[in-house]
Parts: sequence; structure tokens; C-alpha cells
Amino acid sequence: MPISRFFLALLLLLPLGALRAQSRPATAPSPSVPGARPQPVKGTPVELLPGTRELRGGTFNGVKIRKLLGNVSFKQQDVLLYCDSAYQYLERNEIEAFSNVRIVQSDTMTITGDHGYYDGNRRTARMTGQQVVMRDPRMTLTTTALDYDLTRKTAFYTVGAHIVDPKNTLDSQQGFYDTNSKVFVFKRDVHLVSLDEQGQPTDLRNDTLTFNTVSKIAYFDGPTRIKSTQGDLYAEKGTYNTVTRVSNFARNAKIDTPGYLLGGDVLVYDQVKLYGVATGHVSLISKKDNLVLRGDQGRYWRALGRTKVFGARPVVRNISGQDTLYMTADTLLSVETRPGRAVQRPVLYAWPKVQIFRGKMQGRCDSLTYDRQDSVIYLNRDPVIWQAHNQLTADSMNLRFKRGQLERASLFSNAFAIQEDTVQDYNQVKGRNMIAYFRRSQMARIDVLGNAESLYFTLEGDSSMSGMNKSFSASMTLRFADNKIKQLTWLTNPDASYTPVHELKAEDKQLKGYRWRAPERPTRRVVFGKHFAADLYRKPKAKTKAKAKPKARAKKPARARAKAPATVPPKPAALAPPKPAGTPAAARPAAPATPR
Repeated sequence: MPISRFFLALLLLLPLGALRAQSRPATAPSPSVPGARPQPVKGTPVELLPGTRELRGGTFNGVKIRKLLGNVSFKQQDVLLYCDSAYQYLERNEIEAFSNVRIVQSDTMTITGDHGYYDGNRRTARMTGQQVVMRDPRMTLTTTALDYDLTRKTAFYTVGAHIVDPKNTLDSQQGFYDTNSKVFVFKRDVHLVSLDEQGQPTDLRNDTLTFNTVSKIAYFDGPTRIKSTQGDLYAEKGTYNTVTRVSNFARNAKIDTPGYLLGGDVLVYDQVKLYGVATGHVSLISKKDNLVLRGDQGRYWRALGRTKVFGARPVVRNISGQDTLYMTADTLLSVETRPGRAVQRPVLYAWPKVQIFRGKMQGRCDSLTYDRQDSVIYLNRDPVIWQAHNQLTADSMNLRFKRGQLERASLFSNAFAIQEDTVQDYNQVKGRNMIAYFRRSQMARIDVLGNAESLYFTLEGDSSMSGMNKSFSASMTLRFADNKIKQLTWLTNPDASYTPVHELKAEDKQLKGYRWRAPERPTRRVVFGKHFAADLYRKPKAKTKAKAKPKARAKKPARARAKAPATVPPKPAALAPPKPAGTPAAARPAAPATPR
């Protein structure tokens, strides 16, 4: 039979209507660029492989097509296409495939779906279906619509996809995959879950992520949160290695745990070693006790519960009650309480060149230990404390706080207290040890224990000096009112003398070891530094006014009675010079106080 008669008979067998679901051939996707369609690029013709159960051919709307049914397969260079049925557009070198569609390239990449369109000239494919799956040796991608360029070996989707490899799963709304470099670019609602060697998950969420399926490194740009059993991480730019579990964060990086918040401009954290390094605007916030450390550089050991902050004079701020304690030094080390380690106490270490500022109290020393559990600060190596017009020095000392207020200062070895009076003379007390008691942030009492010596000046009013008392005793007690010495009691073998003002010599006005160190007193600006400069201008909260009580009704005036003349309490007399021998009659000998 001639070939023309064969094709005529074949066309007569075709139904007059439509070939059911596949009766009307789909047209090629319209180009994305508006305007006239460019001239098609000629490529290698797609070859129909043997084995097709049925072949039908003809012309539809002037387009030559082939309809192929049953076990259909094509080949173009390194690409194979399999399906149950297909339309082949011979002049355009395109194929529309239906049911059980599968594209294979170089035996390494496979795409399966329900419906596919393949452009042989451009070597591009689009696969759709209820479940479109792309597989290569490193991962599996599942979506409902996928575009693939077989020349560039790149794929992209815009309808959401789920990607799985042996240790990672990832979901996003949009994605681009380069099978040459094995790099994914994800956008919108990105969610990466990675498992460590023990099978513990790490959860990463952001809006833009680049993931290398070979190195297993994720690169992100934009707000990103990583959650794990070790704590939460946050940053706005950086990388995360899903194999080594090392995060390299930049721009507003933070580590968030139930007990603290560590942040910095740049943060590198190893989840395996539980070790982190932070640089630039480093901040550690203890959520339990309102403690904040700030500096330029930081080191963090999670397993030990330790954070070290240094660089550009780091500062610690501790808000307690109405007062706020600020401390600065070259290095700050915070030790946190760890779960299951009841012995470990929350402690802050500072060294060297420590400076302290808290309301009316300032101080300095070379090294310091702050027991945050007992609210005790231990000062070592040449400590000095200033409180109002008082100065305390010793070889070492500790400060005990209660309800946010300084309650007691204990001075050990070579204790020396100096008070500046209203005419700029300096009352002085020294001894082996001292205990200073405070009430409402003011000096209330000082107990001098061992080898006590005192030197204080008597005043006429508050404007001129009348003389000087000098005394010695095994121990003594000084009592204060309004930060001024009001009573001095000598205990055990006192010896005292009084010198009028006209007999005083300059060398008599100082005890041995006297050193007024007011120029070393830290100021707010020096202690706060650049890290808490904003606190310099912070206004204290205004106290809420108490509600006014309703006025009581006025009672009828009673008959006037003769009032007794009001007695005015006498003004306290100036401290008189003590008797040279014996115990003063004003007070009984008291046992010397001992440190608690």
C-alpha cells in the first residue's frame, strides 16, 4: 500500500470529537518576555525509541503531531524520557508526556511526575502532578511543579517543596537548585531540620537560605532562628554547618537559653564543644538576677557555665531594688549555676583595675569576687571604698548587701577610715580590722577591732575648728548620724589627749598611714564608659503620689486650757576630750564586735 494511503486510513480511524483527556494537544508555554516570539533555537531532534505499543500521526491546526500510546520512550543525547502516552511535535522538537512521566539524565538525576513538557531545542523540562519527585545521589526533592534546564542542570520551583537527605530535611515556598555545584537557594518560609550524631534535632527557620548539599553548609541572609536542645540562636546573616554544628553569625547575633542571653555583632558557636566566641558590642544578660555584662569581646563555655568578657573596659550592671551597681575592669568572668551542680554558685570575677559605682558609694581595687547568691563582694589588693564623705581602706575587704542596700563592710588588716568634715579637716580612725555598718546607704557605726587609734577634730558650729582629740585603745566604736561622727566609745585600756587649735601642728593632724585618695574616686562617666553611656542620661522613675486621705470633720473646739511651756531638746554638745585614764562614765565597756 502506498504511504499516502496508509496515513489517510490512519487519520480516518481517529475520533471526530476529542481524544478524551488528551484529544486536544497542549500548546507550548508562552515566552515570559512580552513582544514577538524569538526565532526558535534548533537542537538535536528528539529520537523516539522502539517499543511504543501504538503510534498515530496527523496534522492539527496546521501542526504536525504524533500521538504515542503505551510504553513510550524518547532520547536526546544524555537525556531519556519515559511515559505512558505522549504528543510529539516534530517541527518544534517538543514533547508533551502523560502519566508515569520520568526524565533521566546521565543515570544520576531522575524526575518523575504525572504530566511533563519537554523542549528539545532548549533542553528544558517542566514536570507537574500531585507528587513531582527529583532525585540525585545526594538528596530527594518533592513538589507539585518543577522546571529543569538539562543543559545548565538547574531546577527551580515556586509552589513549595520538601527536600530530604540522610540527615537534613528542608521546606520552602520557592527554590533553585544547581545540580553541578549541588547548591540550593531557598526563599519564603524556609525550614531546615538537621540531626546530629546522637539524633538530636536542630531547627532553623528564616526567609532566605542557600544550602550546599556537598559541604552541608547553610548560608542565610535575614532574620534567622536556630533552635536546639542546647539553646536558641538568632542572627541576621551568617552560616551554619550542619555536619560540624558550627554557627558563624554576623549582624545582631544572640544565644538564648532559659537562664541568660549572649549577643554580639559577630558570634561563632560550636554546638559540639559548647563553646562560643563573640566580638563587637558583646552583651551577656542573666535573666534571673538582672545582671548585664557588656564589652567588645567575649568567650563562652556552656558546659562550664562561664562567660568571659574583655576589651575596651567591659562593664557589669546589676539592678537591685532602687539602686544599680556598676563595675568595670579589664576582664569580667561570670560563672552561672548549672543544672545538677548545686555546689556551683553564681559568681562574678573582675580583674584588674576594678572600679565600682553605686549611688553614693564608689570603690576601686585590683581584683574582685562578687558572690551573687549571698550578695557579697570581696575586694582584694589595695581596695578603697568611698561613701559620701567617708573613705575606707585596708589590705582586703568585703561588702555585704541586703535587699539591694549596702549593709556592712568588713575591713581586714591595716584598716583605715577617714572622714572629711565641713571645714575640710579629716577625722581618722585606724586599727587591725574594722566593721562598718550602714543604714539607708549612710554610715551608722564603725567597730575597730585591735590596735585602735583615732584622731578627730572638734568644731564650733560647723564653721570653725576648736581643737583635736587623739586617742588609743585596744578597740573602739564610732557612731554616726547624717554621715557625721556623733559618738566615740573607747573599749579596753584607752589613752587620749586633747590639743587646742592654737597648739596644733601640721604633722599632728595625720595618723601614720594617712592617705586621702579622693582624686582616685571613680565617676559615673568613667565607670559606665561607652557600654552604658545611655544610662548617664536616664531619668529616675517618678514616685507615684499617695492618694490623699479624706479630711475628717472638724470637731467643736474644746475649752482652752493653759499649756505648759514646750521644752526644746538641748543641742548635742561638742565631743569633749576623754579622760586620760579609766572608762568614760557616759558608756559602759562593751565587748568588741566580731565579724559575722
